[in-house]
Amino acid sequence: MKICIDARWIFPELSGIGLYTQELIHALAAVDRENDYTLLFDNLEIQNRVRLATRFDLSQRFRAIRVPYGLFSLRNQWKLPSLLKKEGFDLYHSTNYMMPLWGTGSVRRAVTIHDLIPLLFPDHAPRSKKTRLFPIYKRLMLEVAARADLIIAPSGSTRRDIIRELNIPPPREERVVSIPEGVSPKYQPGPPPADRAEKIILYVGRSDPYKNLPRLVEALAGVRANGVNARLRVVGSPDPRYPAAPRRAAELNMTPFVDWTGYVSDEQLVREYQSADVFCLPSRYEGFGLTLLEAMACGIPSVCSNIGSLPEVAGDAARKIDPAILPQLVTALTEVLTRADIAEDLGRRGHQRAAQFTWERTARQTIEAYRQTLARPA
Repeated sequence: MKICIDARWIFPELSGIGLYTQELIHALAAVDRENDYTLLFDNLEIQNRVRLATRFDLSQRFRAIRVPYGLFSLRNQWKLPSLLKKEGFDLYHSTNYMMPLWGTGSVRRAVTIHDLIPLLFPDHAPRSKKTRLFPIYKRLMLEVAARADLIIAPSGSTRRDIIRELNIPPPREERVVSIPEGVSPKYQPGPPPADRAEKIILYVGRSDPYKNLPRLVEALAGVRANGVNARLRVVGSPDPRYPAAPRRAAELNMTPFVDWTGYVSDEQLVREYQSADVFCLPSRYEGFGLTLLEAMACGIPSVCSNIGSLPEVAGDAARKIDPAILPQLVTALTEVLTRADIAEDLGRRGHQRAAQFTWERTARQTIEAYRQTLARPA
């Protein structure tokens, strides 16, 4: 097979979709000795960074090319199909929802759809471009679903959402496959946190409303009211569009007990996980929940929501709560922070659970999905 993977989804700050794209490339380069891959970039600096991170250049099956246009440009819709046909690719894989809608000829098109949050919950990210341009976004997603030869979802929950919300009829359901993401081996337990009077609750991610960060600030206040000397560390790029969490911290006099680290390096992120006493992801929806998996891989006891894809990731290895019920969250965090037996049990089970999710498995299942797609009639 001749596969083109669109690596333009890797941006300067590596998170979410960019991380998925880079780790998939890394794993494919490590395991696939049969198929040929071309990686598509539009930025030389990012291309060199990905080359160093994945060492795809050590595989004779991989090469990279650059194009002078972006993912969302009209030139992308106009020129990319011609490039794909000229290069003789069998399949083009966009690691997010945008793909050429017309003119690709016999080149099969695959997309990874990580979630449908703007479609399912417009209020969960009200200031995102997808929500502000909702009619265009919805129409685009329906077109992608109708035209894609393969849709990869990171969880069974997201797969069901895609089939239902994008009106994919039963004959085409087989084209929507669930392939879980993996976790890098660098996420491993570190030395036990130093014996300290202050306990650390860790959150890693964005500030969009669906992430439910103001509720976590409220839970911090509840935990402290229970007599636990705890503070909250929020790791992730600040987003001025969503100031609700800092505002809530000020209202509850929690500002002195909340650290906003901003974006951190990969190495620092691992240290943040390893030094936390509990990780919490109280989202109202997740397409997968990679940060939960990273925390569990580091052996950190975790508390997460009981909805969306998170139960698929957590299994029985995290304390699950209804994110709409604050007392549940407060109780779960308090118990983990005050009972060593619960914390140790969750940390052990979380580490064992995370070991089941590898990028090698993701890569092998993706290769098989490519094969099945090319074997089907167009």
